Amino acid sequence: METQEEKIARIKRELSSVPTLPGVYLWKDASGQVIYVGKAKQLRARMRQYVNFQDDRAKIPLLVDAIDSFEYIVVENEHESLVLEKNLINQHAPFFNADFKDDKSYPFIALTMGDVFPAIKYTREKHRADTRYFGPFTDSRAARMMTDAVRRVVPICSAKCAEWRRLKRKLDKGDADALLSADGMLRPCFDAHVGLGPGVCCGSIDPGEYAENVRRVARFLDGHHDEFVDEMTADMMEAAEELDFERAARIKERIDAVAALSDRQHAVSSRDLNADVIGLFREETIAGVHVLMIREGRIINSNEFILNRGNDVPDDDLLRAFLLRYYDATTSIPREVIVRDQPEDADVMADWLTEKLANVHGAKVRFSVPRKGEKMELAEMAERNAQHTLLRYKVRTNYEDKRVNDALLQLESALALDNPPHRIECFDISTIHGSYTVASMVVFTNGKPDKNQYRRFKIKTPLDEANDFLSMQEVMGRRYSDERMADERFGSKPDLIILDGGKPQLTAAMQMFEQMGRTDIALCGLAKRDEELFVPWQDSGPVVLPSGSASLYLVKQVRDEAHRFAITFHRELRGKGMTASILDGVAGLGPVRKKALLKAFKSFRNLRAATLEDIKAAHAVPDEVAEEVYLVLQQYNDRG
Repeated sequence: METQEEKIARIKRELSSVPTLPGVYLWKDASGQVIYVGKAKQLRARMRQYVNFQDDRAKIPLLVDAIDSFEYIVVENEHESLVLEKNLINQHAPFFNADFKDDKSYPFIALTMGDVFPAIKYTREKHRADTRYFGPFTDSRAARMMTDAVRRVVPICSAKCAEWRRLKRKLDKGDADALLSADGMLRPCFDAHVGLGPGVCCGSIDPGEYAENVRRVARFLDGHHDEFVDEMTADMMEAAEELDFERAARIKERIDAVAALSDRQHAVSSRDLNADVIGLFREETIAGVHVLMIREGRIINSNEFILNRGNDVPDDDLLRAFLLRYYDATTSIPREVIVRDQPEDADVMADWLTEKLANVHGAKVRFSVPRKGEKMELAEMAERNAQHTLLRYKVRTNYEDKRVNDALLQLESALALDNPPHRIECFDISTIHGSYTVASMVVFTNGKPDKNQYRRFKIKTPLDEANDFLSMQEVMGRRYSDERMADERFGSKPDLIILDGGKPQLTAAMQMFEQMGRTDIALCGLAKRDEELFVPWQDSGPVVLPSGSASLYLVKQVRDEAHRFAITFHRELRGKGMTASILDGVAGLGPVRKKALLKAFKSFRNLRAATLEDIKAAHAVPDEVAEEVYLVLQQYNDRG
């Protein structure tokens, strides 16, 4: 049974993998129930405040005591996390969110469509069937400014207007004379005087004309802003021409508010999107899947899964297997499934899902592969979260350590080693037609790169052309000489040597080891094609590690690291050689002056780009030598 201290220590360790990105986090109890949902600008820092007891809210100790695990969803910015937090709180109703002060409602702009003369209002009320809502908005000030801006463009009554409320009460009571002006008793409200209201209160507009205004307002609030922005821009220019700069500034502020509200958050779709967005991220032997459930344009939930296959199966097979398993189990079928790659039998699967949807209006399910726009951004969000799904799982289950242990045990068995290869040394040769030939040695200790133990070798054997056989023999002779084996700087004796290049490299190493009388280190050659391992004790053919196995993943990782390290060293030497050969041809430029010149310009590239005046101004060499340097560099630049 895990103690409280052990549980906190485990959660702290798992939190080390949480990114420093904005998002929403979900704390869960031992039964998997979500007990708290929160938002953060930086997920890792905010979540650590809980387990480090840096949050001084009274209920935090009780919350931490109940926490057993967590999830998180990464978003683009804090506005997205705010809306997503609300959706998830509504979805899960977490116990510890109930009394928190930041559990607030979100503002909407509403049109009271149930009235004869619908009015506009800013509200946080629960939705009513006879009212049309636009939002939610995360910036309350901008929502209020939007309400004001739309009324400047299209006159419409405000639900706050006392005259509108008086008229509404009469109409609700069935007063047929409410719209008639009897002896001037109906007076225009203040908004009608200043042009914000259409004059319903004084009979200046009939219901038909007013309905058209309401339609235009709804169009504006639905996001069709350009035509209205054009009108406000014209008004602003007119005010400026009349030198009414105060009114022009007010209009400009409203235009800016409209532009800000047009930039919809990704967590709230710009349309009534009804879709599942499937994000997939995989490694060699494992994959993470994240499903964003979007209903009525909002992310209402997310589901995550771990698959036991990764790069060892084709993309289409992996995606199709997941879709079949997931939609066979769920009853929540969307009208659209957004994926990055279309399943091979997408039409058949879409028909199957349509049958499961059984929509009374005959709606069909379809697969879509977006290439741009909002859906593309949602697909990218799902993929990012799939990556974090996989990362969380690996940290939570110590997956890396288990995979390394499996890999070492599998290599011990496959290569007939005496013990698991806790120290692996891998060599790779890099050359261009025998020039600047180098070798790299990378070391993996307990399945992890041990970069302090990496070594690199300049090949000294004279070569007229590339000869990896002789180069490998030289490296083996130098690295595994008695002197180097006794040198503590080279670490302990390896349990396994991997030679990139397959059987020819293995043969070269075996011949050198025979000359040296060394028989106490296991060797194998890794063929570049198909990742086959050649071993000295088997003439019947190579050892083939199982596809998708932990051992194959480790061997490829070691090989790729050796190749990267060799290429880096080769390029470095080649660059230095080219620099040296060019500057060595300058009269009066010896080693000391050459070093001073390169130090003054930081790099050969900067020196090549320098003018004659720059070289002289550096005072690293005499002026006459500077002129020679500049002349040689110009010739080199013209050639290149």
